[in-house]
Formats: sequence, structure tokens, C-alpha cells
Amino acid sequence: MRIGELAKRAGTSTRTLRYYESRGLLAARRTGNGYRDYDEDDLRLLRQIRTLQDFGFELEETRPFVDCLRAGHPAGDSCPASLAVYRRKLGELDGLIGQLAGVREQVARQLAAAEEAAGEAAGHTAGHTAGHITGDGGGEPPAPRCEMTG
Repeated sequence: MRIGELAKRAGTSTRTLRYYESRGLLAARRTGNGYRDYDEDDLRLLRQIRTLQDFGFELEETRPFVDCLRAGHPAGDSCPASLAVYRRKLGELDGLIGQLAGVREQVARQLAAAEEAAGEAAGHTAGHTAGHITGDGGGEPPAPRCEMTG
């Protein structure tokens, strides 16, 4: 199949396919008149690359999977090098999850503190506002109110 058909079937652009070719991930054969020619195996390679990139893998991280398919294995992740990439990616994801959990904890603490402060300010403002309006000696003007929180 020609490059346009492969791009359409793979859900990508011809420019992307040429880029993959320049990076050695996709090998085009040439017809007698110089057109790039691809087959179903190339479509399988592209689908493997796209799936891995959807999972957050960098383009270069897909290379062991592509090499595995090119070597004739039934799946791109059935080779030791592919498994090593999976292991590295899982370690990277675990680290990111840990970082995000820490950030989430900090945001939750900030929210709790802000809600507590807002509750105290609302109680403090209510007493002073009542005193100020009724003239019973509150004396201080009401605290500023955040319009976004109602």
C-alpha cells in the first residue's frame, strides 16, 4: 500500500510516517517508480507505536517493541528488551504517582486550612456585623467577603 493509505489506516499523517522512517522505526520499500510501499506488517508496527505513545511512552521507547515485531514475534512485547522498557516505565509511573499523592496531600491541607479560616472569618464577621448594625459596640467594620464563595 502507498503512504497515504497507510497513514489513513493508521490514523496518522504521511509526515509522521516519513518522520518514523527517518528515525528508523518504519522501513519503506520502494516500487519501481520510486513510491514508498508498505504492507500489513507495517500497519501492525504503527499500531504498536501509537498504542505505546497513547500510554505515555516516548517515541524512542517504542523501538524495542518495533524491533521485536520485525524479528517475527507475534507481539511487540514478547521480547526481553520490551519487557525492560515496561519495567522502566512502571518505575517512572510509580514515582510520578508518589509525587502526585504528595501534591494532593498538600492541596488537601491547604483546602482544609482555607475552609477553617473561612469558617472562622464568617463567624467572626457575623458577630461584628450584628454588633455594628445594632450599635451594640462591635465597633469594627465587617471583614472583606469573597464574592466567589457566596
